[in-house]
Amino acid sequence: MPNIKIFSGSSHPDLSQKIADRLGQELGKVVTKKFSNQETCVEIGESVRGEDVYIVQSGCGEINDNLMELLIMINACKIASASRVTAVIPCFPYARQDKKDKVGSRAPISAKLVANMLSVAGADHIITMDLHASQIQGFFDIPVDNLYAEPAVLKWIKENINEWKNCTIVSPDAGGAKRVTSIADHLNVDFALIHKERKKANEVDRMVLVGDVKDRVAILVDDMADTCGTICHAADKLVSAGATKVYAILTHGIFSGPAISRINNANFEAVVVTNTIPQEDKIKHCSKIQVIDISMILAEAIRRTHNGESVSYLFSHVPL
Repeated sequence: MPNIKIFSGSSHPDLSQKIADRLGQELGKVVTKKFSNQETCVEIGESVRGEDVYIVQSGCGEINDNLMELLIMINACKIASASRVTAVIPCFPYARQDKKDKVGSRAPISAKLVANMLSVAGADHIITMDLHASQIQGFFDIPVDNLYAEPAVLKWIKENINEWKNCTIVSPDAGGAKRVTSIADHLNVDFALIHKERKKANEVDRMVLVGDVKDRVAILVDDMADTCGTICHAADKLVSAGATKVYAILTHGIFSGPAISRINNANFEAVVVTNTIPQEDKIKHCSKIQVIDISMILAEAIRRTHNGESVSYLFSHVPL
C-alpha cells in the first residue's frame, strides 16, 4: 500500500505493532519524550508530506498525558503537510462524561471537549471502538468510524462456551440493553438485564434482576469495566438467582483501583476483555482474565479507509 504511514503513541505499542504487522507495514519512526518540567515533546522521524497518516493511541494508562501526546502527534503530522491524519483511538477517553445528569447540573461534557480538541489539533478522521454512547460520534464534525467488538465476542462465545445454546445474555445496566439484545438475537438465546441504582459514581446501591437465568449459563456483556463493582455485584446476583456459571465479556477492561481483587473474589468462570487496553500486567495478577485480539478489526478498518472501501462489513464480520 503506497502513501500510508502508521505511527504509535506510547499508550499501547503492542497493539500498534500487531496492526502494522497485519498490514505488512513498518511502524513510523517517532520519538516521544518529556522535558524535565513534564511537558510532552514529539518528534516525527520521517517525512509524512502527502501521506495518509494513522496514529494509534488508546485512552488508557496515564490518560491525560496520552491524550496530549496524541494531540501533539496529530498536529506535528498536520503541519508537516500530511494529506490526511486519522486518529485510531481504540478506547475513547472521557467517553463516560457525555451528558449532564439531573443530579450534577454543573457537570462538564468532557467527551465533547475531547472531540473539539482532536478536531482543532488537525484530525481529519477518527476510528474508535465501542463508544460508551454512540451519540459521541455527533460531537464531531469530521467522519467517525465506531467499530464494534460484537462479531469477535460472538466468535469467542461459540468457540469457548460449550453450553452457549443454553445461556442467557445479561446486561448489568439498562444502558447496555441494546448491545445485549443484539448479541442474544444473533445467538438465538434469551436475554436479561439488571436494574441498578447508583447513589454516586463508581458505587452501586442496589440491584434488581429482570429475566430468568435459573439453571443456565449467564454471560454478562458490557462496553467497559472500571472498578468492577457493578459486574461483581451482578455476578453475585446471578448466582443467587440460580445461574450455573457466570462469564463477563467486556470491550474495554480498564480495571482500576480494587478491580483485580474484586474479580479474583467474584463468582466468574472467566472475565473476557479485548486488547483495546493493554492487559499483560493484569493477567499476571488474575488468572480469570482472558483476552480477545481485535487488532485485525482495526487493521482492516485502516486498510479499507485508506483504499476508499466500505467499513460497514466489519460491523457484522471478523476479518480472517
